[in-house]
Amino acid sequence: MLAGVAVVAVVCLLLGLLLRRRLPAVSAWAIAGFVGAVACIGVLTLTPAYEVPTVIAAEDRPETCSLDYGGPSPEGFWIVGGGQRLLNMVVFVPAGALLVVACARWRAAYALVPLGLLGLVAYSVAIEWLQLELARIDRACDVTDMVDNSLGAVVGVGLGLLLAVVLRPWRSRPTRGQSG
Repeated sequence: MLAGVAVVAVVCLLLGLLLRRRLPAVSAWAIAGFVGAVACIGVLTLTPAYEVPTVIAAEDRPETCSLDYGGPSPEGFWIVGGGQRLLNMVVFVPAGALLVVACARWRAAYALVPLGLLGLVAYSVAIEWLQLELARIDRACDVTDMVDNSLGAVVGVGLGLLLAVVLRPWRSRPTRGQSG
């Protein structure tokens, strides 16, 4: 899992440096950070929970997501103690915040941010579906995770709105006849 996060960090650093050639620093690093946040969410949620995943027989595999609101693992993830629900929320906050900062430079941000937020919600649903389908990774598909992830993305968008006001990525918007 940590190796996956390290690979994501290196790729996003290179992406940020590449984007920096065409965009102002705030926008370039926000886009690279958003890509990194989304990729890290995938690494964290789709990496097997334990070093040696157990073999789950096809007949024992769940066929639907748990609709028991509250989640199968309320005591917390093995790396960080505390509530699993809080961790599920916190993991999506950076993606929501960076989404806003990445889009704030363009006039289409009023459409891009809500669409991006819907994309993050859909991403959470897709992750849970993959956890259901890939039972071998010892992850549980749970509606609580979808709700908590979505709430984290919404909180992140709210924080991103505040960050955008402070960072003002639109400052470096090119005038007519100038490029990036």
